Parts: sequence; C-alpha cells; structure tokens
Amino acid sequence: QQMYGCELSSDGRKEGYNQYGYDGRDFIAFDKETLTWTAADPQAQVTKGKWEADLAWSHGRKHYLEEIC
Repeated sequence: QQMYGCELSSDGRKEGYNQYGYDGRDFIAFDKETLTWTAADPQAQVTKGKWEADLAWSHGRKHYLEEIC
C-alpha cells in the first residue's frame, strides 16, 4: 500500500510525504530532507538499501513532492 500527499502551508512552503505499508503495518517512509528511507519493519531493510543506492530516484521523489504534487 502506498500513501503520499502534498500540502501548501500558509507561509507558501510545500510539504509532502511518501510512505508504504505492508499487511496493514507501516513498512518504509521517505525523508525528503535527507533523501533517506526509514524502515519501520526489519524486512524493509533490503528495500531501504536498494532505494537509497539510487540517488536519482530519491531526487525524483523529492522533486515530485515539492514541485509537481
């Protein structure tokens, strides 16, 4: 399950989040400030390693959350 969203705050800043769940529980979430992923489940460590190794993809997520969304 993927959940993402964006908000425009009253001071004009754009906020966004991108996170995934599995089997009804949190799995992994993106920190767009550090371009890292937080693994909420031990089984998410493999995914975390793969996604953090692809900096272009992480920059794309950040760009989407701050500009497009």
